[in-house]
Amino acid sequence: MRTSSYPTVVDLERQARALAAAVPEAISLRAAGASRAGRPLWLLTAGRGDRHVLTVAGAHANEPVGGASALRLATVLARRPQLLQQLGCAWHFLLCLDPDGARLNEGWQPEEPAPSLEECHLRLYRPAFARQPESLPALGETRPPLPESATLVRLLDELRPAAQFTLHGIEFGGAFAMMTRRVPGAGRAFRRSAALLDVPLDDHPCDGPDWRPDRPGLLLLPAGRAGSERDPSGFVAESTWLYPRRYGTLTTLIEAPAWGVAAVADPRPAADPERAVARVGEVLLSRNDELAAVLDGRADTPDVPEELAPLRDAALELVDVAPSVAATWAAEERSGSRGHYATLGIAARRIPLRAAAMMRRALARTDPCTADALGDLVREWCRELEKTYSPRWVPVSAQTGLHVRTMLDIARRVCAEGV
Repeated sequence: MRTSSYPTVVDLERQARALAAAVPEAISLRAAGASRAGRPLWLLTAGRGDRHVLTVAGAHANEPVGGASALRLATVLARRPQLLQQLGCAWHFLLCLDPDGARLNEGWQPEEPAPSLEECHLRLYRPAFARQPESLPALGETRPPLPESATLVRLLDELRPAAQFTLHGIEFGGAFAMMTRRVPGAGRAFRRSAALLDVPLDDHPCDGPDWRPDRPGLLLLPAGRAGSERDPSGFVAESTWLYPRRYGTLTTLIEAPAWGVAAVADPRPAADPERAVARVGEVLLSRNDELAAVLDGRADTPDVPEELAPLRDAALELVDVAPSVAATWAAEERSGSRGHYATLGIAARRIPLRAAAMMRRALARTDPCTADALGDLVREWCRELEKTYSPRWVPVSAQTGLHVRTMLDIARRVCAEGV
């Protein structure tokens, strides 16, 4: 597998089949379920045993690095079976939890050392919240779980894993991890891995507003925490991150940036938190207004080809939730670091940028004039972001390296607990 690229859905299956065929005594491959469109959800398993570790990749369509990391670690385990013998477990890799969404995000590949942000966003697809399979319906919601969600829940019930890893990647910012309980030494090891790979750590991530920061770069679920997950986008849902706590499973989300931003790692207290949070809210809402102005006069749900409707729906959802996101930020405690407000500033730019990029694609055939205007916004906002934050490309080998090193370290610690 090339370490300079992200695997497509087809690549994942092809490379997994090749690995299973090359080392059949150590690796097996099966379809654990099917997507909404009938695509198989491939589960690659390394080793055998009564104890299990599960890695979930591709939960968000715009984060293909997880599949690359899963294949990289599966290859390591196939070549070094003593690692699994030491852990005393079988390791399972759900290679892409949302293959339908991933197909809508394909068509762009990084060319190291310096791909462009604008090129990345020409093919971006980030699903609407209800189409993200790690989000289960909250108590009282009438929507059924997605087939992909049901498959993952079924696997969690079947395996009752000691550890579940969910692999994520952001377009630009810093690395961080979220853990459903503290594991002694794991945070220190994660920070050491990021430093060795030259990946900036997010001092205080803005994800998981209900989670407790263990700075830098780590969020912990508070002890005794129960109930639904509050998302920074303003949604509430049950989560497959929290679901297996009933089995004593540790869930760790690992986020690796494609472009690193040094500013998010700044631990110094913000000089004027009130002004900092007001400024990020202004950026988000003003850009949201620009986007709405470009779309002015259109119906709330403009006509687009059926296959592009998910892009339109996701873009409109981001426009709708932007005010609630700004309100969430405005209500937070004013004790953030400079790095935290840099993270919020990036999020304030990322939300409308994603919306403009996806709506541009959705309207390209039916309304090329509006699509061109949206393309101008994408270009302008990418340039402003580059000028403001000086994002630096993180090689795919470093992105996957952070995932792999962190998974192996935490798995050793968790499996040792059960000895």
